[in-house]
Amino acid sequence: MTYDLLVNGKKYVVDVDGDIPLLWVLRDTIGLTGTKFGCGIAMCGACTVQVDGVPVRSCVMPVAEAAAKPITTIEAIGETAEGARVQKAWLDIDVVQCGYCQSGQIMSAAALLAANPSPTDDDIDAVMAGNICRCGTYPRIRAAIKLAAVGR
Repeated sequence: MTYDLLVNGKKYVVDVDGDIPLLWVLRDTIGLTGTKFGCGIAMCGACTVQVDGVPVRSCVMPVAEAAAKPITTIEAIGETAEGARVQKAWLDIDVVQCGYCQSGQIMSAAALLAANPSPTDDDIDAVMAGNICRCGTYPRIRAAIKLAAVGR
């Protein structure tokens, strides 16, 4: 079946089964590989993208559910005010260690700041809890989110 996807402001028509996870359509069909596969069961957050501005785990979201909704991936999050601030803060704080989880972390952090421009530590912890960093850069992630919030 064909689905109309609006990814990063660009329209794509994809001919795939409706139950294929959005992650694989983004990576394999469209060719946007910034979104990572981590666990495949929505537990690690590496595959996080925004659908209609809400962070979702693309490894378990069927493409049919995302059709006709605006989808933002790591490739375009820097075009949003929050995403640009988060990416700059990530660099300023030197958050990245191995980097594998960072696209999902940034997508969640940008959505947090879009919804709550002045998050508390508890707000940050609640939203970011589903994003696992195997390198343990959580203190730098929190510091970067706070820096991005101040930078508005």
